[in-house]
Amino acid sequence: MWETSARLLELLSLLQLKRDWTSAELGDRLGVSARTVRADIGKLRSLGYPIDARPGVAGGYRLAAGTTMPPLLLDDDEAVAVAVGLGAVAAWRFGIEETSLTALAKLEQVMPSHLRRRVEAIRETTSIVPGTIPPLDISALGAVATAIRGHERLRFGYTKPGSTQQARHVEPQRLLSWGPFWYLFAWDLDREDWRVFRIDRMTAHPPTGARFRARVIAEEAVVRHVVRRIIEAGWKYRARLLVHAPAATVAAKLVIPIDIEPIDAHTCRVDIGSDDPDALALWLTQLGTDIEVIEGDELRAAFARLTSRFLRAAAGTDAIPTLQPGQVLTINP
Repeated sequence: MWETSARLLELLSLLQLKRDWTSAELGDRLGVSARTVRADIGKLRSLGYPIDARPGVAGGYRLAAGTTMPPLLLDDDEAVAVAVGLGAVAAWRFGIEETSLTALAKLEQVMPSHLRRRVEAIRETTSIVPGTIPPLDISALGAVATAIRGHERLRFGYTKPGSTQQARHVEPQRLLSWGPFWYLFAWDLDREDWRVFRIDRMTAHPPTGARFRARVIAEEAVVRHVVRRIIEAGWKYRARLLVHAPAATVAAKLVIPIDIEPIDAHTCRVDIGSDDPDALALWLTQLGTDIEVIEGDELRAAFARLTSRFLRAAAGTDAIPTLQPGQVLTINP
């Protein structure tokens, strides 16, 4: 009896390792005949594990998705990774803390002591910076994902900060996760243009049941479009720069998707923005090249303030006056 139970657990573990196994392969790994393998497969099916079988010489067995969630077998590293991940989800307040903690409690209850010690060691040596992350509505996220997979049009209410809710009718294309938020990239049927929506600002309406033919767009293009829209929507101050460096070099250093227009092999034009001109000026100094502000009085003033601070720090005195935009200061060594 114990030998049979142990063999069933080993068989289940093998089925979770890869997609397809032949009877001969399983029999060799378990040290039993193909007939015994077929009998063990039947026992696992009776326990609720959905196992598909394909007949023929090239056929075999595979563990499939079923209607219920059967028990899973995890190796040591997988169990530790799942436990740490569940703990992080609960700590980060994604709105599914209770579910995460319940699953974590079940997992730790059956964990060997040496694995529990590994999980506890990770927790004790890890700190999490608190934040104000909004709750994640798993049902809304699931509804959007289902509509994307089924190519089904979506209707929902959408509320932007400081505005009333508006009805939106879209063809959902892709979900993206960035920082604490989830975003939907979709074709807006009323505006006939691509739009980006934050999931936590959406109020779901009943499914439409209307299908659409999905547009073919590269994932990289979707990510770039969404990131640019998110960044630009949040810019309070905007500026245009002439940067004395190749466009490829600037793009590699700025890392965020912004508009960079090559002028020649050694210069480019950059449209950029920020909510904090002083922080933007400091960040741009890390390009390590000459910059001219073509448009953007706020950024010019920020560079002047920054220059004054740098000069005072270098001189070790506060005798150097604060520069005004356009003012030139000459220092004799």
